[in-house]
Amino acid sequence: MPSFAQWLSGARPRTLPISVAPVIAGSATAYAAGGFAALPAVLALLVSIALQIGVNFANDYSDGIRGTDTHRVGPMRLVGSGVARPVLVKRAAFGCFGFAGVLGLVLVVMSRQWWLLPVGAAAILAAWYYTGGKRPYGYRGLGEVFVFVFFGLVAVLGTTVVQLRRIDAASIPVAVAIGLLAVAVLVSNNLRDIGGDTASGKRTLATRMGDRPTRVFFAALVAAAAVGYLIAAALSTWWALLALLGIGYLVPQVLVVLRGATGRDLIGPLKAAGFADLLSAALLAVGVVLGSVL
Repeated sequence: MPSFAQWLSGARPRTLPISVAPVIAGSATAYAAGGFAALPAVLALLVSIALQIGVNFANDYSDGIRGTDTHRVGPMRLVGSGVARPVLVKRAAFGCFGFAGVLGLVLVVMSRQWWLLPVGAAAILAAWYYTGGKRPYGYRGLGEVFVFVFFGLVAVLGTTVVQLRRIDAASIPVAVAIGLLAVAVLVSNNLRDIGGDTASGKRTLATRMGDRPTRVFFAALVAAAAVGYLIAAALSTWWALLALLGIGYLVPQVLVVLRGATGRDLIGPLKAAGFADLLSAALLAVGVVLGSVL
């Protein structure tokens, strides 16, 4: 049985910014439109975090039993390192998905947005089949699509809808910006692991695109996220431009990536991308509050 510290490491808490950021951003857009509600926001946050941890455990399990974690550069994996039996990690993943599902159902009942039921079910299925099942789409270079859709569009717009009961126009470019930054986290991770993934036969988008195009793609994601915040500011309040400071925080690490950093030197950009996602969302929230009182 793994220790608490090993379970905590397996949950990969450093990835949690990409689950917290969309809830902050979605709540900010709801506030700007006059519909912020604290309880649905907290429940949405718990759903997002539980789904993120479930994805992490599911990836740990699926990659571990396939042997694709053998050449990892990053943090320890529970199954791949032999610390935990695969069945325990699988149960942990489904436990997180179940918790997210129950809280999601409560949110749907509270908000009466019944169309969110199939969306939530799709999110859980997509989380499992990212690296699970016989033909995981994460092994076919489609992981970035999952992250953009569910940790960008669905998470931000869903958070807005359960509070505001509708999708506000400004929430759409915000959802795109948050999703692109979340994708940047995955791209930097896969760029770091490109050698090991190639050796183990794991076909991520990075292994398909190659080293240099992946670096350019990372920079393009950050630039496009900045454009998303610009559009959101034009649709709501110019105070929302504070979110661009989060993008500015990431710029030095974009240069690190473009200059050819490899291996552990890419851990900095990976961490910075996650923090920039969270920071930009938090600054967006500050901006819309200032815009309402000034």
